[in-house]
Amino acid sequence: MSDGSSFYITTPIFYVNDVPHIGHAYTEVAADVLARWHRQAGDPTWFLTGTDEHGQKILRTATANGVTPKEWADKLVAESWQPLLETIDISNDDFIRTTEERHEKNVQLFLQRLQDAGYIYTGEYEGYYCVGCEEYKQLSDLVDGTGQHEGQLVCAIHSKPVELLKERNYFFRMSDFTEKLLALYEERPEFVQPESVRNEIVAFVKRGLTDLSISRQTFDWGIKVPWDESHVVYVWFDALLNYATAAGYGSDDDKFERLWPATHIVGKDIARFHAVIWPAMLMAAGLEVPKQVYGHGWLLVGGEKMSKSKLTGIAPEQITDTFGSDAFRYYFLRAISFGQDGSFSWEDLSARYQAELANGFGNLASRVVAMVTRYFDGAIPDAVADSITAAETAIRDTERRVTAAADAAIERLAVHEAIAAIWQLVDELNGYITLQEPWVLAKDPAKADRLATVLNTVVRGVGTLAVLLSPVVPEAAAKLWTALAGTGSVQDQPIRTAWEWTGGTHVAALEPLFPRIEVDAS
Repeated sequence: MSDGSSFYITTPIFYVNDVPHIGHAYTEVAADVLARWHRQAGDPTWFLTGTDEHGQKILRTATANGVTPKEWADKLVAESWQPLLETIDISNDDFIRTTEERHEKNVQLFLQRLQDAGYIYTGEYEGYYCVGCEEYKQLSDLVDGTGQHEGQLVCAIHSKPVELLKERNYFFRMSDFTEKLLALYEERPEFVQPESVRNEIVAFVKRGLTDLSISRQTFDWGIKVPWDESHVVYVWFDALLNYATAAGYGSDDDKFERLWPATHIVGKDIARFHAVIWPAMLMAAGLEVPKQVYGHGWLLVGGEKMSKSKLTGIAPEQITDTFGSDAFRYYFLRAISFGQDGSFSWEDLSARYQAELANGFGNLASRVVAMVTRYFDGAIPDAVADSITAAETAIRDTERRVTAAADAAIERLAVHEAIAAIWQLVDELNGYITLQEPWVLAKDPAKADRLATVLNTVVRGVGTLAVLLSPVVPEAAAKLWTALAGTGSVQDQPIRTAWEWTGGTHVAALEPLFPRIEVDAS
């Protein structure tokens, strides 16, 4: 297994039964910022995302649209899911589809190994099944239906009626791992986070685990059970294995050794699959469990979880077409405490764009470049030792302090805290300019050294911001880096020593990083 120096991060693989909404994009962006940060820190980094293309839900959706499941998956992946990554500027290293041979054959390999080890048996199962979740539900997971579903039991997540199914399936002896999982949670409290999700998982497992039905006979859209092709593998058992098959399990032992284990970023509603079923599967196969499972909160619209089925889904391009990908990325990771539920509103998005991005960071960058151009003909001045005061020392100290604080927050997966720490430098630089009044200093030739020192300080400061914010707002950071004549690509700058950046001698023209947007109030 990995020696711990590598950072392997994953999103869930998303169902292709419908087009993505901003809830999916939120997960992608969070994982992307973490991956970009670790790359800039020099850590060996690998970022995986992809699509889940098997199961009854996709079969039914494809049939309703008059195509085969594979045709439906191909269409959605090509037209919606892969374009999403470009829309929100995702830097994934790999994209796995569960219909790929590299996945399917190694799912069968994994399952055969569990069968040979005695962890699989046949039995009958009867229970309430939610097609939307692709999961058998306990009564505690169901609620009484209302409206058109009155008198029926419905899934608490999808608000759709469940089906009572009875079939003879293959089972995984998951109950064998109850105590081992509880020991894992006790010995490694960071394994499941945040704390609220960890508490729910521990409470669930303490009630005792039942064995897991891992095959279906009533439909054939899935990976065949290797020793009995009349069964297909349960979609979640198949899907969870993507994290291993994409990393080389069964096909590239060296790659798997180098990358595994992974950090999984998932929505809290699927944390149980990742923090209970998945580690139990790995334990049964004699493999290391994941490094961490982080179940972030939901995006809420009108007080409800983002959902296409409930008509609360918002397409990412509805935001990016107006505000741009950088603003999308910044807003969702700054406005919402990662790990908690957060409400989306157009008013809050617009207000934060204007106040924090356009007026805060964007205007700061523009002012600095404009003042160097106006007062020094674009030449970046050196600081003059005799004119350095406590104000400049404080700025340099802040650069170091916020860099360390942001890096520590990233290690905790607290992306919102990392951005908040970096923004302290934005605010301090704006305040510094207001207090130092370089436009006043420029009127007095006797204060030329002081003016040079002030402008050198703010150039150094915004350069540090370009490095620190590159994982969050990569387009804006790259434009600013070019304007400051930064050395090489901003994405290649060592982020843990961001304040040590180097560059050329002259600034270049800088277009507004976040142009003002007139939002139609109607």
